[in-house]
Amino acid sequence: MTEDSLAEAIAYELRREILRGNLPPGATIKERDNAERQGVSRTPMREAIRILAKEGLVQLRPLRSPIVANPSLAEIIDQIRVLHALEMLSGELACEHATAEDIQAIGALKDRIETIYGEADTLDVFELDMQFHAAIVAAAHNGALAETHAAYMARLWRARYLSARRKLSRDRVLRQHNAIHAALAARDIGAIKTQIGAHLGAMVENIEDHFREEMGKEDGQG
Repeated sequence: MTEDSLAEAIAYELRREILRGNLPPGATIKERDNAERQGVSRTPMREAIRILAKEGLVQLRPLRSPIVANPSLAEIIDQIRVLHALEMLSGELACEHATAEDIQAIGALKDRIETIYGEADTLDVFELDMQFHAAIVAAAHNGALAETHAAYMARLWRARYLSARRKLSRDRVLRQHNAIHAALAARDIGAIKTQIGAHLGAMVENIEDHFREEMGKEDGQG
């Protein structure tokens, strides 16, 4: 394994620890301790932390250990609104430019999510769900859109996971995935924008609920 691929692998594991809450917002990430725990040198660990910093999951601090980022609710909502607009545009462009192979691959992802939903680990389902959304963006065949979407997707990885965990209706999620794919297959721009909007529309509400719950916990401890 090259040093770059090792750093990516370490970043993947740290990212999952952040999503699971094992490394909560504001937690210190001690480079030496984490390197020893994973049995790697500090160089790939340092690079992994830089990868997560670029994604907005980690905040670097001069002469101090980095910490898990803790963005405000207002910052997250601003980013969600941009992501929402990007995914709406991706749906429109995908209807115009997706190949038959693109549509088939997106359908396969949809079917895979349906197969494992409710049985596999929540984080595994979430990551597959994000692949579904990224595949629609890729099917738009617009490099600038894909690059911008990837940046916002990375910044909102934890927020989107928190939102996904609150979606208790399996039938609704799967129904919306099916509707998005059907609209894409029909190349129906109006339908796909409606379905993507419905699918993402609850995200802000879910995140607001999460913040309210966290504030309630803090008040209860105070």
